[in-house]
Amino acid sequence: MKRPTVLIAAVAVVAAGLLTWLLWPGGGAKPTTQQAVSGPYTVQFSADRPRIGGNTFAVAVTGPAPEAVTVAPVMAQMGHALAPVPAGPDGPGRVRAAGVGLPMAGQWEITVSLRGPGGAAQVVFPLLVN
Repeated sequence: MKRPTVLIAAVAVVAAGLLTWLLWPGGGAKPTTQQAVSGPYTVQFSADRPRIGGNTFAVAVTGPAPEAVTVAPVMAQMGHALAPVPAGPDGPGRVRAAGVGLPMAGQWEITVSLRGPGGAAQVVFPLLVN
């Protein structure tokens, strides 16, 4: 009679471990850096461990200094489009958008919009949130 109790306990421990691993926030999130060109701008987008909730995105711009930069998250598969978040200065040629809230895991597209002396431009970066 002792064997079924041990077997049930072992299965419960394995199930609890698997459930914890699957639900652990940001378990598979990895830093990402991507680069693209749009008009006179070369844009480098960085996200340090993208996750559900608040995120900070760094954007480096080469070319004419933009007057305004925003980042706008979109999850096309689910029909989510969030309001653009303005990016603030973070050093020469760099801006940072803080508090970008992503409400769920999955494939997002981050649109970086620039406006400045080189004209207006947009670059879309794919971002996987775990």
